[in-house]
Amino acid sequence: MIEELTIRDLGVIAEATLPLGPGFTAVTGETGAGKTMVVSALGLLLGERADAGAVRQGQAQSWVEGRWLVAADGSVAERVREAGGDLDGAELILGRSVSAEGRSRAIVGGRGAPVGVLSDLADQLVVVHGQSDQIRLRSSTAQREALDRFAGPEVTALLDDYVRVFQDWHAKQRQLDELVGESDRRIREAEELREAIAEIEAVAPQRGEDDGLAERAERLGNLEELRLAAAQARELVSAENGEDVPDAVALLNGARRQLERVAGHDSALAPIAEALGNVEFLVADIAGELSSYLAGLDADGARELELVQERRAELAGLVRKHGRSLDEVIDFLDIGSARLLELDGDSENIEHLRDETEANRDLVARLGADLTARRSEAAERLAREVSAELAALAMPDAELVVDVSQHDDYTATGRDTVSIQLKPHAGAEPRPLGRGASGGELSRVMLAIEVVIAGTDPVPTFVFDEVDAGVGGAAAIEIGRRLAQLATSAQVIVVTHLAQVAAFAGNHLRVVKDSAGAVTASSVQQLRGEARTAEMARLLSGLPDSESGLAHARELIDLARVS
Repeated sequence: MIEELTIRDLGVIAEATLPLGPGFTAVTGETGAGKTMVVSALGLLLGERADAGAVRQGQAQSWVEGRWLVAADGSVAERVREAGGDLDGAELILGRSVSAEGRSRAIVGGRGAPVGVLSDLADQLVVVHGQSDQIRLRSSTAQREALDRFAGPEVTALLDDYVRVFQDWHAKQRQLDELVGESDRRIREAEELREAIAEIEAVAPQRGEDDGLAERAERLGNLEELRLAAAQARELVSAENGEDVPDAVALLNGARRQLERVAGHDSALAPIAEALGNVEFLVADIAGELSSYLAGLDADGARELELVQERRAELAGLVRKHGRSLDEVIDFLDIGSARLLELDGDSENIEHLRDETEANRDLVARLGADLTARRSEAAERLAREVSAELAALAMPDAELVVDVSQHDDYTATGRDTVSIQLKPHAGAEPRPLGRGASGGELSRVMLAIEVVIAGTDPVPTFVFDEVDAGVGGAAAIEIGRRLAQLATSAQVIVVTHLAQVAAFAGNHLRVVKDSAGAVTASSVQQLRGEARTAEMARLLSGLPDSESGLAHARELIDLARVS
């Protein structure tokens, strides 16, 4: 239930606070005073799209705030806490600002939140009906939704099961169609993969092999130059040709011996002689390593180079065909093998999907048939109860017909087409609401449907924006009476221009227009006593101080009080 609504700089409303509370609240006011801004303000709090044009002229932003009473342990409170907000006891505060540039910000339970959170809460807090909803009621979708709401939680649960199976059925059917439809392409892909994998496996590349082969080819391609350089270095370090040619080892040996010969005369020479000995051993080791290097040089380097180049050519061919590098070729082998297993399993997958698809279709058919049966039963009850309501709304000869027919294909909501039709009087053929009902009749049909549905699908708050359009006289009185009846089980807020409707309200608010300043501004007054009687007289005759209007207003208020 909405306890209070605060509006600032929205449309023509400069600042207003609407005390609402339980029961039936009527909102009246002169044309252009901004009555519909009350509905617009609620729409903003319920996540509707923000319109920068609704910001009051000359102001930076509009602000709307609503205080709700909700169950502290209910689904609304749970969603608020998920969004990071909280309740103050049982009180929930929602807020929404809209800037003149079109930026919007939402407050949920004291914390900033995405506007989508307001939309999530909307269906659990308020049902808003305006003239656009009367137009929507003419659509088959809206009529089916109304029937499902009336049918109650059992049909809602059944529809949820149906939708889940239906979606799974269609997802698997799309997958099956893709496998079957692309069978030839997938067979070709498998053959190409098989050939590529066989080619790569035949070469059996190893990671880093190309780099190693490049180094080997560089060595083999310069074999003679390497042999000559190594041999000359070996001769300079330690000659092996027997000629009297000085080499590094001999020179170091001679230097060491010279120092050892005189080291007894000066102890400082001993460590130097020892160091020369160490260097001599080190250079001798280097000479041995050079000898080993020369012995290890390939005798048939040309043949080995040819083999290395052939291997490099094989690897380069794989890279050109299957990747940008040898590592990518090896990765392709792993990925391609997994993909080939998948493609080779197509036949088994197709058979499995066919079985699952058929099972899902059978389940959709069973759930759809159950859904049709429950809707058909609910349709009879809805037609009977709404027809009784229409009789009380000054349409005594009217009869509502709710037809549930089946079409050939299953859809996401079943196999049913729901058509709500109206027989305006006995003997007339039922006609669709879009063709068979005037605006005033459609208003009453919509109200009658909401009154009936409220018995099985209660909603905390109903908001009606000029639900009485096109209605007057006795029919308007009955609309007021029925709204008051609805208000016994839910909060009802009605924007109206009819005194016959406003008379039944327990809380009467008037939007007052003040044109004294350069910009027209409106505020809201709560009416009691003679102030309310004067407003009723204005609604009836256009004259708030007309004696006849005042008398008629008092009569209407008394009538409503005893109804």
